Amino acid sequence: QVQLVESGGGLVQAGGSLRLSCAASGGTVSSYVMGWFRQAPGKEREFVGAISWSGVGTSYADSVKGRFTISRDNAKNTVYLQMNSLKPEDTAVYYCAADRDRTVFVTRRRVEYDYWGQGTQVTVSS
Repeated sequence: QVQLVESGGGLVQAGGSLRLSCAASGGTVSSYVMGWFRQAPGKEREFVGAISWSGVGTSYADSVKGRFTISRDNAKNTVYLQMNSLKPEDTAVYYCAADRDRTVFVTRRRVEYDYWGQGTQVTVSS
């Protein structure tokens, strides 16, 4: 079974940047669509972005377009989320997820993802 571990979270000032990493083990995720989700206190887990197996196809939530960038390094079995121009409303626990049933076309529905990390906390102060 694939295991995902997120890292890189922390406390930053509004307008700052942070890069999250998601390292996979127990199997390769090079052929999987990879997604990032987040969950703020008192709110439902929501889609942030996703990336196809090749890294060419990406999808982002409107709230993060132009600020966040997803990338992946299949040789390292790792996916990244670069977050720029952070806002207080970006504060949440960020989760990495893998969709083993899709390679090119991404889904925004969290129930479609098969593997999940435990999350990493991102806090943006105003």
